[in-house]
Amino acid sequence: MVKYFCCAGLLKSTWDQVCIAFWQRYPNPYSNHVLTEDIIFREVTPTNCLISRRLLTKHSRAPRWMERYLPKHMASSAYVIEDSIVDPQERTMTTLSWNISHARLMSVEERCVYQINPENNSWTELKREAWISSNVYGLSRAIQEFGLARFKTSVTKTMKGFEYVLAKMQGETPSKTLAVTATERARETAMAAKEKAKDLASHAQKKQFV
Repeated sequence: MVKYFCCAGLLKSTWDQVCIAFWQRYPNPYSNHVLTEDIIFREVTPTNCLISRRLLTKHSRAPRWMERYLPKHMASSAYVIEDSIVDPQERTMTTLSWNISHARLMSVEERCVYQINPENNSWTELKREAWISSNVYGLSRAIQEFGLARFKTSVTKTMKGFEYVLAKMQGETPSKTLAVTATERARETAMAAKEKAKDLASHAQKKQFV
């Protein structure tokens, strides 16, 4: 039995910008779990398609109930193969990724297609599909549910990371930076209010003893 997931996304940037950002996604504040990325091979076909294969090393903490089935040195890391084809003629970029570690325990395959949005050619639409499977007798359903929940969470972070990199490329202030700045300003305001309250309280106590 395989768990299937499908969703669509929209990036408000051109297809060319998205393709460039794809190779510059790491690092970003939403992808701290991605430790390394290595190009295994890359070539240009006679039809000018760019074909690449990368190896990604990720920090992936398994739940405690799953750790008993994993070697200690593999319980907190995962290796993922990512294939991609960029077709400049059709204006599409297709990626296919799958895990090569823990594959007997749980297999996650993801396919993404990036293409120009038909309603606005300055935007890029993304179709994402995933297949999650497990062959562990008696635990396959629980493992698949866990994998699906984690995948959905990672999709949100992936899109935010993509948007962060695109904003940075275009000279805009990334939303993450805006959020941090707002938090810092709120903290400064709260500290100032706290100090003012202390000062007022101190003056009030002095008046009582005068």
